[in-house]
Amino acid sequence: MSTHDMKRQLINPPPTQAIHDTLHFSQATRVGDLVWVSGQVGIDTATLTPADGVEAQTRLAFEGVKSALRGAGASLADIVDLSTFHTDLRGDMEVFSRVKDEYLPRLYPSGTAVGVTQLALPELVVEIRAVAVVGSGDD
Repeated sequence: MSTHDMKRQLINPPPTQAIHDTLHFSQATRVGDLVWVSGQVGIDTATLTPADGVEAQTRLAFEGVKSALRGAGASLADIVDLSTFHTDLRGDMEVFSRVKDEYLPRLYPSGTAVGVTQLALPELVVEIRAVAVVGSGDD
């Protein structure tokens, strides 16, 4: 692998560029074939408002993960590690797991689920971050 391949690439799909510019972090970072996706939450990028409930927020968060991975040249199938943060870990896991399995139907990554007292906004109930290896999936 050349030194050029090991350069850090900041991934900020167009709808999220304002987050990079304002909060000074990227949606994902790629170095070589590794991609680290920042925590994604259930906010509608068109209205900038949190979705209602864990199912809708989980879907939007996975769409954010998918968008960041696509920007890095990867896909959901390339995820090797998934970390999730829940304000109601026990109450939300059944719904969360069902939606997760729609987005990640096989090649299940390693994972960690953490219960937290709060996320960035009071309405948020779930946050998802991921690590992927480009090309490791089967799609």
